[in-house]
Amino acid sequence: MKRLVHSLGMTLLLLASASVASGQSSPYPATDVEKLYQDLLGKVNAIPLYDNHAHPGFADDADVDAMAAPPEESSVLRLRDDNPEFVTAAKSLFAYPYDDFQPEHAKWLADRKNAAKQSPGSAYFDQILDKLNVETCLANRAFMAPYLDAKRFHWVFFGDSFFYPFDNRAQTASTPDMGVYIPLQEKMLARWKKQEGVQGLPEDLAGYEDFVRRTMADNQQKHGAVAIKFEAAYFRSLYFGDPPRAHAEAVYSKYRAGGVPTEGEYKQFQDYIFRVMVEQSGKLHLPMHFHSAVGIGDYFSLHNGNVLNLENVVRDPRYKEVTFVLIHGGWPYEREAALMTAVKNVYLDTSFQSEMLYPSQFKEVLKQLLTLYPDKMMYGSDAFPFNDALGAEESMWLAARTTRTALAAALAELVDEGALTEGKAMELAHGYLLDNAVKLYGDLKK
Repeated sequence: MKRLVHSLGMTLLLLASASVASGQSSPYPATDVEKLYQDLLGKVNAIPLYDNHAHPGFADDADVDAMAAPPEESSVLRLRDDNPEFVTAAKSLFAYPYDDFQPEHAKWLADRKNAAKQSPGSAYFDQILDKLNVETCLANRAFMAPYLDAKRFHWVFFGDSFFYPFDNRAQTASTPDMGVYIPLQEKMLARWKKQEGVQGLPEDLAGYEDFVRRTMADNQQKHGAVAIKFEAAYFRSLYFGDPPRAHAEAVYSKYRAGGVPTEGEYKQFQDYIFRVMVEQSGKLHLPMHFHSAVGIGDYFSLHNGNVLNLENVVRDPRYKEVTFVLIHGGWPYEREAALMTAVKNVYLDTSFQSEMLYPSQFKEVLKQLLTLYPDKMMYGSDAFPFNDALGAEESMWLAARTTRTALAAALAELVDEGALTEGKAMELAHGYLLDNAVKLYGDLKK
């Protein structure tokens, strides 16, 4: 009798569970996920993209970035020239007639792009955006190029060079990578000084601060910049202290006319001038973008580049009006980066991940990001020209294709699990691919 009662009880429990199953999530698939994926992919493909981070331009354009890769840098598997996906990209964008990038075949593609460089106007890269259904692209460049349409490519300028006004021989000699990076920062600082009509270094720290603030304001108000970008993780720790002004003033006075600062002295100056730039960004409503992921070169420090090093800055109540954007989503610390977006003025994009990771890998990243603070997540490509044949165009294609397929797969699994309705899934997709960035940068223009 007890066994019968127990059996009836279990049956009732199962029936009760089945009756509410539609309102619960489950770790196991319940329907045809592949069919759901195909249905969602069609809808995801129709959403225009807002690319929060890219380096658009031709391979021989020195202004594509304020930095350059060190010689013989290591390249992850997916970004090597022999990735067959790049051939598919070239076929899709240019009707490339070959199935490989053998030198004699790659020349066909290089010639096509060299011809495009000779064409006047901005139609070429506009057409690339159109083919990929990209509405807007933020162009992280030293300076903008006339062949990029300012209505669709919005400028993000670099701020790292302001950290290096003194004799940088010790910095340059510290690693082979820095031997490449630091001279480019010196060149960038010289260009800012020329733009602002500054001869040499200002006489005192107050003058240097004024030069930095004016450059930032002019870049925004006269040259159309929508954000300032920091590649600081390549040069130093992302942990910025908060030294008294007097300490920075002493360093500036000591080394303005010559001499090599110690590492500690330089860091104090950099930390102080960084805080000046944060305050100015808040006044200008100019978002601050930070490289926050693994980097290239043999001497990039994962420890120094860890996104958590920025936590003392983004959680500082003095900067609640400053918008911070974590470029590349902190990978491989993407969970930590995503949790930092709980701060109301912190956002994240997934650029670079969308090229380095295959869709099956990136799908898992998106499942986490979109179920934490989805209104803070944004699409990005990190598109970059690798060489004369394999350019930013194929890089944009790879990022867009990876993102759309991985996103559709992530959402299909979440819908199948009962975590999301299809309607909610498409709302999150629209936000991540387009709406969150439109709202962020649109609001800042008001």
